[in-house]
Amino acid sequence: MSKEENFLTIKENGSAELIIKKSKFIASMARTTTTDEANAFIQEISKKNRDATHNTFAYTIGLNDDQVKASDNGEPSGTAGIPELKALQLMKLKNVTVVVTRYFGGIKLGAGGLIRAYSNSVTNAVEKIGVVKRVLQQELIFSVPYNRFDEVDHYLKTNKFFVADTEYGVDIKIHIFLDMDDQEQTKKDLTNLLAGQISFTNGEKRYNEIPVEQNNYHEQ
Repeated sequence: MSKEENFLTIKENGSAELIIKKSKFIASMARTTTTDEANAFIQEISKKNRDATHNTFAYTIGLNDDQVKASDNGEPSGTAGIPELKALQLMKLKNVTVVVTRYFGGIKLGAGGLIRAYSNSVTNAVEKIGVVKRVLQQELIFSVPYNRFDEVDHYLKTNKFFVADTEYGVDIKIHIFLDMDDQEQTKKDLTNLLAGQISFTNGEKRYNEIPVEQNNYHEQ
């Protein structure tokens, strides 16, 4: 279940511009988790670029593309919104809205040219903005004696766990975040390391973000 809750999305809101045969294409992108957020972003960008020839858009909401929508906004049917949506889906991005604004430069691109232009605008913007994997993780809280801290610290660093907080009191209380599937093995490892002298408390669940290298989207 937990693996299905991990997903790719854009690192942050942003935009990028392409000039194709004198037409200017501006892809504006935002993270959106509801259709209301998506529609608000579309209206904001369309209003900002109200003098443009077209403000086309696409969005995908939900981890299973539960709600999707695409609009050509006056371009020939199927040449703008759908290519934008397909570009998002090919990169496996979730909870993203894109508005591609076109300022016509006087040279017609034809249907094939438009499809490539709108699709490439999205891909170009994603490459500029960056991608992160949002990973659902569980906070695990435990205490260790001062004389055992170095061993535990070495274990955590070796396994690249994210240490969210370290509190120094009678013992040292450590807060780590780990993937849902790693909980049991981690508890077992730490219990063995400390000869059973340890107890665990679960804290909050939250999404943590891991940067994804360009061109590695399909491997996630």
